[in-house]
Amino acid sequence: MRVTDIQRCEVRPGRLVEWTPQPVIVTEAEVPEDPRPPTYLQESHVRTTRSVREDGLFVPTWLGAAFDVPGPIDLDALQTALHRWTLRHETLRSGFRWIGQRMRRFTLDADSVELRRHDVGEFPDENVLTQHLQDRFDVAADALAWPNFIYAAVVRDDGASVYMAFDHSNVDAYSLQRIPAEIHDLYTAGPALSADGGTPVASYIDFGAAERSTADEIDDTHPIVDRWREFVADCDGMLPAFPLDLGLEPDGPLPTQKFLQETLVDDADATAFEAYTRPYGGSLVGALAATGLIAREIGGRQVYRTVVPFHTRVKSRWSDSVGWYVGGAPLEIPVDEVCDLAGAMSLVRAQLRKNRPMSRIPVARVLNLLGADFRPTSPDLYSIVSFVDARGIPGSRRWQELRAYGLIRVSYGDQVCVWITRLHEGLQLACRYPDTAVAHKNMRLYVQHLRDLIVSVRPGRP
Repeated sequence: MRVTDIQRCEVRPGRLVEWTPQPVIVTEAEVPEDPRPPTYLQESHVRTTRSVREDGLFVPTWLGAAFDVPGPIDLDALQTALHRWTLRHETLRSGFRWIGQRMRRFTLDADSVELRRHDVGEFPDENVLTQHLQDRFDVAADALAWPNFIYAAVVRDDGASVYMAFDHSNVDAYSLQRIPAEIHDLYTAGPALSADGGTPVASYIDFGAAERSTADEIDDTHPIVDRWREFVADCDGMLPAFPLDLGLEPDGPLPTQKFLQETLVDDADATAFEAYTRPYGGSLVGALAATGLIAREIGGRQVYRTVVPFHTRVKSRWSDSVGWYVGGAPLEIPVDEVCDLAGAMSLVRAQLRKNRPMSRIPVARVLNLLGADFRPTSPDLYSIVSFVDARGIPGSRRWQELRAYGLIRVSYGDQVCVWITRLHEGLQLACRYPDTAVAHKNMRLYVQHLRDLIVSVRPGRP
């Protein structure tokens, strides 16, 4: 799906209906502790949100999906579809309590979770509706509460637009991309489908418990920790920021962010780029190599350092599961040693082959072992350039027809997050970055240079 924010996802007027899970308040007497711990990623995310809020700043961190359901809408059938989908994914029934400084999980039984429908009313003005949705999602998909997700539909005579927002601790991009087809299938199946929503799926909570058990077996003498220690030292004791000047004040307040979204290249140029980068490992390698060259050209960097996100769905049992299956691996490229994209890709490929297995140990666990004092003051520990080929996702051919979008919340942050998505129509780029004049100028330059490098490899291009 195209990645965007709520302001750019074609919100149209109509009657707003929303669904929230019940019960809203969960006491320890009602729901006992679940012994399965939070994942390191969940714990880091929630602790960061808590720390930033204690500093006096509310930073929404939800992600979401938006898509159309055509035809006159049967709200009862849509509610049933949403409910069955929710019950399939255990992480949505699970939250956290604080006992002192410790996070403890609780998980509700499937038969304890219902969806309450509320008819909010008519919204004839799309701008008012857009702002209402954002404000509502900010409150209902809060990292520090449960429930931390909400569903909504804007109903019109010819169909409805469905919006689903989740705190990031529940979902990743792959989870969101599967939602439109799964909800459509459940909606059209109707009463013929079993009450539990069909085939059971593996639980992200079980994955997290296994991942944490493995991560807790390593200590500060492990080779992976040693390699991270060297990388952090090379970054002056920090995790890497984006390799361009963002115009930030040292020790200044956490800045607001801007959002940038556009088509990088069409399908023909994207296909040519794939063919050119394939011997080096594919378009991800090409995008990282191009970023390194741009960092040298615009930012004067001799070495490009970043943390590369990789999915951790290494076993097929997790492929249908909703959760935050993401790890990170360090990348350090001496771009001053190469003269062109091919040379940079050779270095990136070698580094990724060496370092990708490191992404299976959560970064938060590594930082704990390093003893580094990373008190979180921003929702992002580091900047990223992410690449996802979404063409194999079920239903992706219909995404344009259904106005399907992956939604991100743009609020505050001092890092840069770049998402490059391969769609059937080409390559789409979305990013959020600090709202400064310097960052705006340099991010526009980055996107233009990235586009130029991508199209330069197409045969017949000047």
